[in-house]
Amino acid sequence: MNNPAAKHANSTADAEQVLPSAYYALGVLLAAYILSFIDRNVMAVLIGPIRQDLQISDFQYSLLHGFAFSMFYIALGIPIARLADQSNRKWIITIGIFFWSIMCCLCGLARNVVMLFVARIGVGVGEAALSPPAFSMLSDYFPPEKQARAFAIYSLGVTIGGGLSSIIGGFVYKYFAATNGAILPLFGHVNPWQMTFICVGAPGLLIVMLLSFVKEPTRRLDRDPVKTNDSSIKECWAHLKQHRRIYIGVMGANALLTMMTYGTLAWFIEFMIRSYGVPREAAGTQFGLLYIVAGSLGAIVIGWLVQPMVKRGMIDAPARMLLIIPCVLAVPAIAGPLSATPEMAILLACPTLFLLNGFYGPGITALQMVTPNRMKAQVSALSLFFANLFGLALGPTIVASLTDFVFADDAALRYSLAAMPAVLCPAAALLAYQALKPYRELITKNADAH
Repeated sequence: MNNPAAKHANSTADAEQVLPSAYYALGVLLAAYILSFIDRNVMAVLIGPIRQDLQISDFQYSLLHGFAFSMFYIALGIPIARLADQSNRKWIITIGIFFWSIMCCLCGLARNVVMLFVARIGVGVGEAALSPPAFSMLSDYFPPEKQARAFAIYSLGVTIGGGLSSIIGGFVYKYFAATNGAILPLFGHVNPWQMTFICVGAPGLLIVMLLSFVKEPTRRLDRDPVKTNDSSIKECWAHLKQHRRIYIGVMGANALLTMMTYGTLAWFIEFMIRSYGVPREAAGTQFGLLYIVAGSLGAIVIGWLVQPMVKRGMIDAPARMLLIIPCVLAVPAIAGPLSATPEMAILLACPTLFLLNGFYGPGITALQMVTPNRMKAQVSALSLFFANLFGLALGPTIVASLTDFVFADDAALRYSLAAMPAVLCPAAALLAYQALKPYRELITKNADAH
């Protein structure tokens, strides 16, 4: 098919080479992203011990897992992105990693719900400094036609980190449970679940060292002396308002799919324990390995499909993926938690996790492709704001609320997990569908301008 967007992508591919420093930066940022998901999600394998020690309900636990982490993570995302559009992004990320790692260790020193709540807020504050600057850096390191694959690789942090949080969390907890915790200088006895937080938080200091060798890339618009990198909030808002159907559709579909992802990530292990009596370590290992394999394949395969689809003339491929995924996802996501056996639940979790992690790369790419360079970090932060408001803050809490207040039975967790995709998949598909036509029009208009 003869279309200017495809021609422009092909001509650019011949003109620009990716430097080794770009791949090193991608590797370090991926490692940081993996660690961020380990630190934020390790609580999922510790639900039982935390509830028992602190004497709290599913709903109260969900506030520690989701709301405490996300309240400042969400609020600080946009101002940090604004700073990243004007300042050194590498140092913003470095400070964030150092801070969240310390706060994750402090989660392990919490003696009551209030202390744990505050420490979880601190983890969220630090992690808010990672993704918006990272998206902006990667869009400068890699040319447009290679960004979908770069973002797909970066998005592996979700699956690898989410999976490792279950595996590592289960093994570390089992190790310290066998010794009834540990005795730390100055702090005294620390419970097994507390030592798990300390052990997963400490490696962040190593990532800080590796990040010192990453170079701050030249912003793409800096190469054009006629243009400027400065973008006011007013200008950014005007762009979003002008193309609101695109941004509402893409950000909305991303947000609803993220809600399902975090709801599943927070409660699937506990569902296996409550519904089938699977031991905690075994449930964590099974889910962790499945999340890494199926989730990573989803991120890579679906992310990799975008570029050949665009080359064949399907210029709306990133946005179209956000329509296809929830349509296919609904069946396994609803049927899995209702399965009669743990084997069937795990089998149906494979396509569920494949698809829930496949939307991430296309979702980021769809936004990056229609957003001016000088606004990319701010728009990425706005997308993360809604994704995390619905995903991190509400995803785990909605599942817990259904269990506690609607079904009023811990054993009904499976029905809460099944109800979520039954409502959210159709809504996500509808949002993505209404964005396709204006998305194609804007991509074609931008390509003609080049």
